[in-house]
Amino acid sequence: MTAALALLRRFWPAIPVLLLALWAARLDQLRAGYRADLLAERSARQLDAANGRAALAKAEGSYATRHAQATATYADRLATREPIILHSTNTVREYAQTAAGRAVCLGADRVRGIDALDASLFAHDPARTDGSEEEVPADPN
Repeated sequence: MTAALALLRRFWPAIPVLLLALWAARLDQLRAGYRADLLAERSARQLDAANGRAALAKAEGSYATRHAQATATYADRLATREPIILHSTNTVREYAQTAAGRAVCLGADRVRGIDALDASLFAHDPARTDGSEEEVPADPN
């Protein structure tokens, strides 16, 4: 036992150094593991980002295709309706030129009469404000 105590007295400074060396080795091992985990996570995130960019490009291409198809469909519908619109417009013009059409179509004096009727109907409306002929003041800003 005395021999062991003698060795302990002689080499006691080596014990903390050995413990520090073991601790440093363990830290190095942990750091290497953490670094490997970090690299694995980074590569997974890069793969996710690449997949996201590919999905975005696909969605943009799909949108462009749908937009072009919708524009073409809308143009076709307008082209289909144009003769109907022109025909109905011409029909109204031709009817307005007849005697019966002149009686039914409103002249300017009849339109003013409708405006007067509207004014008399809504004269007592509390939400209505009477307008004035004055100009609106300019914004000072």
